[in-house]
Amino acid sequence: MDRRFLTVLAVSLVFALVVSALFYSMTSKAGSQPKKAEVIEMKDVVVAARPLPVGLTVKAADVKVVKIPAQAFPKGAFSKPEDVLDRPVVANILAEEPILEGRLAQRGSGVGLAPVIPVGMRAVTVRVNDVVGVAGFVLPGMRVDVLITGNPPGNKTTVTKTILQNILVLSAGKTLQTDASGKPVDAPNVTLLVTPQQAELLTLAGNEGRIQLVLRNGGDQNIENTTGLSLAALYGKHARMTAEPIGGQDEEVFDEVGPRRRRPQPAPVVAPPPPPPPAPVPDQIITIRGVEKKVETVQAKKAAEDTGRNP
Repeated sequence: MDRRFLTVLAVSLVFALVVSALFYSMTSKAGSQPKKAEVIEMKDVVVAARPLPVGLTVKAADVKVVKIPAQAFPKGAFSKPEDVLDRPVVANILAEEPILEGRLAQRGSGVGLAPVIPVGMRAVTVRVNDVVGVAGFVLPGMRVDVLITGNPPGNKTTVTKTILQNILVLSAGKTLQTDASGKPVDAPNVTLLVTPQQAELLTLAGNEGRIQLVLRNGGDQNIENTTGLSLAALYGKHARMTAEPIGGQDEEVFDEVGPRRRRPQPAPVVAPPPPPPPAPVPDQIITIRGVEKKVETVQAKKAAEDTGRNP
């Protein structure tokens, strides 16, 4: 066998053994060193110990503190229970859910419904029944339109008109929230969230007419421009009639557009017949003798003379 070939083969084997030994030495040394444990920073967060409904004032038994990774700490959360105690809840909080700043009202803002009312808004309560309250399906959190039915001033016909649209329902009776089943609530009144001007309008409508709540889709934010509907327009051509009110009042005429008032036409005045012409004054002969005055008509004297001539 060629000596040069054997020499190259031997050198290659020695080189391979040296590389293998170095690699083994490095890997065994790295495996012998213990791994350092990764340190995760933890942070306290205040969570709800039970479901907290709207209007509830947070007490110590309602919250607890748990630890979570600092990187997972929610924005607006609290680390100390003292920061959330005695504050009203304005949005439902589930059990084990971190309590956030936006779910709570400030201390001293009131209890029950008051903390839920935003600054600059008002809560107005209207009396309802099964018809006005849409058979109990008007529940907190829904949005409604408000209609009024009544008689406008100076108009005897009945008119229905939409006065408010897309109004938020704050509560139905004493209920501030709905359950998961969404069952109807038998409530004698409904509280609506309105502006101060809308509060005046709603109060006036409730006192002067009959109001009706109309349920609408919560995602429908459109405001419709409605003109209202009169009773005469409802009946169309059947309302084209003239009604004579009792007591001699003004006459009211109905048509498809609506009622219009007009004064009654005065009766025609009949002129009295002219007086007869005065009788003609006959010719007279006046004879004065002393204090005696004698008046004779010419016709009478002539008739007497004719009588004397023809006995």
